[in-house]
Amino acid sequence: MSNLNAINLRAFVPAKDFNLSKSFYLDLGFEIFYEDAELAVFNVGNTGVGFFLQNFYVKELAETLMMHLLVEDVDSWWAEVQNREIAERYNVRVIPPKQQEWKMRDFVVIDPSGVLWRIAENS
Repeated sequence: MSNLNAINLRAFVPAKDFNLSKSFYLDLGFEIFYEDAELAVFNVGNTGVGFFLQNFYVKELAETLMMHLLVEDVDSWWAEVQNREIAERYNVRVIPPKQQEWKMRDFVVIDPSGVLWRIAENS
């Protein structure tokens, strides 16, 4: 097993409305690395951290999928969510930052398709 190395791991996130979801993730702070009619590859800056947004939707999948993004400063991300009025603009639910018992401080945002994101920092 010691020769098995990995470079990256990315999830495929479903989108009920592909264009709306692309706008949502851009406003949330991600950047599009690549896109075509069926797929958009999102990254956080030049970190290589990101996910695939697919022009595909199954309600049960979207509403049970959870994503976890570990960041250096959760309060800065939360401030951007507030400043960009993500909840109001996209009619999505957000839950303010909270210290979790698993030694992370995080907040929740649910995307327009129902995917739950936990954006967290170690604490």
